[in-house]
Amino acid sequence: MSRKLIDKARARLQAECGGEAKPWGGRLRIALVYPNTYHQAMSNLGFLSVHHWINLRDDALCERFFLPDPEDLAEHIKSGYPLFSLESGQFLADFDVVAFSIPFENDYLHLPTLFELGRIPLFAAERKESHPLILCGGICAFLNPEPLAGIMDLFAVGEGEVILPPLLEALVAGEPTRADLLRRLAAVPGVYVPSLYQVDYHADGTLASIRPEGGAPPRVPRQWMADLDGTQSRSFILTPDTEFSDMALTEISRGCSRGCRFCAAGYLYLPPRERSLANLLPQIEAGLCERGKVGLVSAAVADHSQFEEISAAILAREGKISVASLRIDSLGEAEVAALHASGHRTVALAPEAGSQRMRDLINKGLDEEQILHAVDLLAGGGIPNLKLYFLIGLPTEEMADIEEMLELTVAIRERWIAHGKKAGHLGNITLSVNPFIPKPFTPFQWAPMEKGSSLEKKVRRIRSVIARLPNTTVFFESLRSATLQAFLSRGDRRIGETLPHLAAGKNLNAACRAVGLDPSFYVHRQRGEDELFPWEVLDSGVERDYLWREYRRGIEGVFTPRCTPSCRRCGVCG
Repeated sequence: MSRKLIDKARARLQAECGGEAKPWGGRLRIALVYPNTYHQAMSNLGFLSVHHWINLRDDALCERFFLPDPEDLAEHIKSGYPLFSLESGQFLADFDVVAFSIPFENDYLHLPTLFELGRIPLFAAERKESHPLILCGGICAFLNPEPLAGIMDLFAVGEGEVILPPLLEALVAGEPTRADLLRRLAAVPGVYVPSLYQVDYHADGTLASIRPEGGAPPRVPRQWMADLDGTQSRSFILTPDTEFSDMALTEISRGCSRGCRFCAAGYLYLPPRERSLANLLPQIEAGLCERGKVGLVSAAVADHSQFEEISAAILAREGKISVASLRIDSLGEAEVAALHASGHRTVALAPEAGSQRMRDLINKGLDEEQILHAVDLLAGGGIPNLKLYFLIGLPTEEMADIEEMLELTVAIRERWIAHGKKAGHLGNITLSVNPFIPKPFTPFQWAPMEKGSSLEKKVRRIRSVIARLPNTTVFFESLRSATLQAFLSRGDRRIGETLPHLAAGKNLNAACRAVGLDPSFYVHRQRGEDELFPWEVLDSGVERDYLWREYRRGIEGVFTPRCTPSCRRCGVCG
């Protein structure tokens, strides 16, 4: 036993508001694991919502697990004390089901540590009947599950509100053996059981076929909630120990109609759906009972048809509003006024690309005049600081496009400074520049990621120019981290063998050498039009032919109007 670890967990639990532990006995016991720290996990609405929905059932209980903080990890190793749940202190291996909620690929590297601390073998083939069933959910589960196919027993493909009820019914019913249970679970819509699929490869390493067995479907269709008003998704548990500790988060919509060709979330959460004001008001009021600020969560907050009414309702209840970023072409004076009234000192905009050619390529649907107009609205509305998101390394990008990005930044800064001088205060502009990563189920899934040497040249040029601009700073995502993310998001089931090596501290090249793989095969290779992708064991709901046409239209610089994907089950897209 480690008194230090137990005391810290109890202190965290006592500081929370909204959580409640259920008694053990006579219930399906589910361990919900977030593969990062408590601080990160407790701002994740998907994680919090799944925990809440499971605990609404009388026949199941759900308790939380997290990656230990660095000092706690050292204590686990020193004391030999296994990973235990926050609610009751039960060990991970004592649960019936261990469910991972994974929103980011780079968190895969924490899985070997979590399995070791939980006293459970990492790979499914090494586990016995006595071990818990291992489930994976979250966006990574329906973006590309294959890198974890050798680890997870099953994946929840899609949105939890739809998948959880039949999945839990099947788990509660049970079967005599693990194999029997997995075959039964494979019949549940949206459940992918990788052990029931045989994968074959061509001599060149590309995928030849994915063959289902034991009655498993040829492809597993993504599940989605048609009417969001049927549930709530908010900060059911509030804690001071998280990034958004001063606010209660509420999801106001899901999906996006914009059709940006690089954006996985924009395609995986089709069709776009909204929560009504009637659905949101009780959630807002519940949040304002505990916090003075409501964080509105959406891919496109200002696109909500009742955004002004939502904002007015929060302000009328003497609350404040927080948003992560705003759409440039849907920004209006009312939205800016609401943010200013809420004390926002920084607002983020995402031009994504500096040149018109690149904005057309990604289907952003913006021109420089619209970007500068949004800058004027924010600066004129009293917002002192601005954050700008840009991508580099997009398909066909040249140094001339980088120069145009820098020219746009200078033009934005000139507008910002001019407004600041009138107001008597010069705010700051921050650029966040990230390498483009081609993601599954997007039009750019065929494209390669640009190589590091070329990206480094662009980074140096951007850094040298921005360094000469007062009140302007730039931050870059690690190129090494971005390359690793590309490897993990685009890989097949063979790359799962690299995870223990990566978790042990080896770099990507060394980890791949250890298992006989070439990282460039997954990261920097142009895919052929007809190549079968590992993630196509899933059916996202958007036709492959449509994605290919969008890829070609992007290369040609042709704009596709918003909300037109040929989504077979989408009531919005034609």
